Amino acid sequence: MKQRLQDFKRKTPSLFGTDEAEKRQEILEYFLETSELYEKLFEPISQEAFYKSPEPTRHPIIFYYGHTAAFFINKLIVSKEIDQRVNPEYESMFAIGVDEMSWDDLDEKHYQWPTVAEVKAYRDEVKKVVTELIKSKPLHLPIHWDDPFWWVILMGCEHERIHLETSSVLHRQLDISDVTADGFWKISADNSPSYPKNSLLDVDSGEVVMGKDYHEDFYSWDNEYGTHATPIDTFKASKYLVSNGEFMDFVTAQGYKNRDYWSDEGWKWLQEDGRLYPHFWVKEGEAFRYRTMLEIIDMPMNWPVDVNYHEAKAFCLYKSSLDNKEYRLPSEPEWYHLAQLSGMSEHLDKGNIDLKEAASSVAVDKHAFGELYDVAGNVWQWSESAMDGLEGFKPHFAYDDFSTPTFDGKHNMIKGGSWISTGNETLKSSRYAFRQHFMQHAGFRYVQSDKALNVNKVNSYESDIQVSQYCDFHYGEEHFGVRNLALSLVDIALKYQDESMRTKAFDLGCAVGRASFELSKHFDDVTGLDFSASFVQVGTHLKEGGSITYKRHLEGDISRVESVDLESLGYKQTASKISFLQGDACNLKPHLTGYDLIIASNLIDRLYDPMLFLNDVKHRVNSGGLLVISSPYTWLEEFTKKENWLGGYMKDGQEVTTLDGLKSALEDSFELVDTPTDTPFVIRETARKFQHTLAQVSVWRKK
Repeated sequence: MKQRLQDFKRKTPSLFGTDEAEKRQEILEYFLETSELYEKLFEPISQEAFYKSPEPTRHPIIFYYGHTAAFFINKLIVSKEIDQRVNPEYESMFAIGVDEMSWDDLDEKHYQWPTVAEVKAYRDEVKKVVTELIKSKPLHLPIHWDDPFWWVILMGCEHERIHLETSSVLHRQLDISDVTADGFWKISADNSPSYPKNSLLDVDSGEVVMGKDYHEDFYSWDNEYGTHATPIDTFKASKYLVSNGEFMDFVTAQGYKNRDYWSDEGWKWLQEDGRLYPHFWVKEGEAFRYRTMLEIIDMPMNWPVDVNYHEAKAFCLYKSSLDNKEYRLPSEPEWYHLAQLSGMSEHLDKGNIDLKEAASSVAVDKHAFGELYDVAGNVWQWSESAMDGLEGFKPHFAYDDFSTPTFDGKHNMIKGGSWISTGNETLKSSRYAFRQHFMQHAGFRYVQSDKALNVNKVNSYESDIQVSQYCDFHYGEEHFGVRNLALSLVDIALKYQDESMRTKAFDLGCAVGRASFELSKHFDDVTGLDFSASFVQVGTHLKEGGSITYKRHLEGDISRVESVDLESLGYKQTASKISFLQGDACNLKPHLTGYDLIIASNLIDRLYDPMLFLNDVKHRVNSGGLLVISSPYTWLEEFTKKENWLGGYMKDGQEVTTLDGLKSALEDSFELVDTPTDTPFVIRETARKFQHTLAQVSVWRKK
C-alpha cells in the first residue's frame, strides 16, 4: 500500500500508444491505484459511520464502499465481456442510488447491509477478477469507445474517481466524531484570518467551441462528445473565487433570512434546510470555524467558500443590491473562455487540483492564471448552465444513463475541478453537473455583463416512460401500415382549409409537438399548447436545440435509444414559427385567439369540463376558420365527471353519442363540413405490444 498521495498516478491513461504490452500494464496500474486510493479514503471512517447517511438523499457510506466495485461487474455483464457474477446479491444491492432519481430506492428497510469486512472481501474478489481480465483480454490500440472491454475498464476507473470526490464530500458531512485525521489526507497550512479584497477584471470577447470527437486522446464521458460553438461577449469576472471572508459579509447581513436574494426554488430549499450559513462552517459561540474532510480548524478566511448553487446565486443577488450592479454566475461557455484566455491545456495541471498539493483548499490568491486566480482547482465553480448534451450526443451502450437523467434542467454545471479532482475530472473538456441544492467541494466566482445570459440548450433526452412513448408515437416509425396521427390530422385539416386562411394555427393538446411542427410548414404562426409541462418541454427542446433523444421501451428493463432532429424531419426552416406553451385548455389566456385553424387532438375526453372548453374555443376561431376535433371518446370518470361527459351515456332511453354532444355545443357557431371519419392510430408500448385505436375526426367551419 502506498503511504503518500504523491505516490499515486492520477492522470487517465492515453487511449493511444504503440506498445500493447506497455499500455496493458499502464491500465492495470491505473486500475489498481484507483482502487487503492479509493479505499484509502475510507480508512479514517469509524466502523459505525459506515452505516450512517450524512446526506438524507444518499445511501449510508457502506453503499459507496461497495458501489464502485459492483459497477465493474455490472458493466462487464452489460457489455457481455463476462457471464458470471462475483456476488449477485451485492451487485444488485450496490447498483443504483446516487442522484435522487425516481428509481433510487433509499428505503433502508429494503436493505440488510453487509459488514465492512465483507464488502472489503468483495472488493478484493472483484479486483482479482478484473486484474486477470486486464492481463488476458486482447488489446488493440488505439482504444475506442466501442471497445466492449477496455473502454468499460477505463469507465470503471473514472467512475470510481468520481466517487472518490463525491464520497469525500459525504465524509466531510459526517459528525467529526466519526472520522479521524491522518497524515495521508493532510490539509494545507496556508490559511489566514485575513483575505484578499476581490475586484472585477475585464474579459475580452471571443468564441468557444465545446466538445470533442471520438478520436481524442483520453477517456471521456458521453456528454463531452459532440460540438457546440458559442460567441462570447465582453464581460467582467471576479479576480478571485469568493472567499470565506467575502461570503462572511453575506452571512453577517442576514442574507440567509432575506427572501429577496433567493430564487423560488432556492427559498423553498432554504426553508426546508433551515440553514443560516454555509454547510461546512461550524458555529462555536459567536464565532465560526471550518470543517475540512477530517478536521475542524480555525476559519480560513482566505480559502474559497463551499456552497451550493442556490447559495452562490443568492450571494450574487445580494452583491447586486449592494453595489447597484447586475452580478451573476458565469455560463459554461464563459468558463471555457476564461480557460482559453489563461492558456490552459487539456490537462488542468495548474492550481490546487489532482491532490498534488493538499487534501483541502488553499488561499484564493495563491494560484494565478494570468490576471485571474483559480480558473481551475481549489473548488469547483457553479455555473448558470444546466447540463445538456452537445450536438451529436449519444449515450454509451454500457452506461446509457450516466448523463441522460441530468438533462432535465435541474442539474447545473460545475467547472474547473477541486483539490480532490483526479483522472477525467482534471480535463478541461470534462462536464459534470449536480442538483442545485447538492453539496460538493464547490464554490463560485461572479461575473458582470451588459448582455443577457444565453444559456444554450442543444439536446434533450427523454427517459420518462409516458413522455418517451409519446416521443415515439409522434416521431417514431409507423406500424402496420397506419399513418402517423399528427400528420393525418394536419392533412385532413388542409384538405378543407381555405388557402387564403393559413396565417395562425393552434395545436391544442399538442403533446410532444409533431402536429405543431407540421403546421409550421403551412402557417405563419403556430401555437402548441399542452397541460403537461413534460410534453411541452420536448417540443421546446426540439425547437430550440434542434434534436431530442429518447428511450424506446422494448421489454422488461431493455430499451433502445432513438434520436430525431429538425433537419431530418424537414422542420429546420420553419420551427421558429412555433410557440410552445403549457396551459389548461379549459382556461386559456385571452390573447390566444384569432386562429384560422385549431386542432384539438385526443383532448376532448380528457378534459374536466369539455363543454366549458367548447363554449370558449368557438370564440378563438376566425370566421371561416376550422376547428378539427379528434378523439376515440374513451370517457373515464378519473378524467371527467360523468355529468360533464358530452356523450357515451343513455338519456330517456336513448343513446347520446359524443358526436351528438358536439353538434349540440357547436352548431350555433359552426357547420359540420363533412361526415366524420374514423382515423386509426397506433401507439407502441413495447416491442410486441401496441395500442391500435380509432379516433373519430370531425371538421367544423366557423360561420
